[in-house]
Amino acid sequence: MRTSITLDDDVYELASMYAAGRGITLGAAVGELVRKTSGAPGSTSGSSRIKTLPNGLRVIASRGRVITSEMVKATQEDEIA
Repeated sequence: MRTSITLDDDVYELASMYAAGRGITLGAAVGELVRKTSGAPGSTSGSSRIKTLPNGLRVIASRGRVITSEMVKATQEDEIA
């Protein structure tokens, strides 16, 4: 799809550098960056926290330690006491 957008100067510079570094057009660079930020299917980045599972369900990717059922039980017991 062809369209026109207005970018702030700093955003234009960053997108232009990204495009030049990857050897792609500015339009393709903006598309990649938007997909990375949104976690949309076709995203080329692992940095986005929103992931789409194969079944289409969108989830927030884990970051940090895993909370176990034992940790939840301990916290619930602390709140009761």
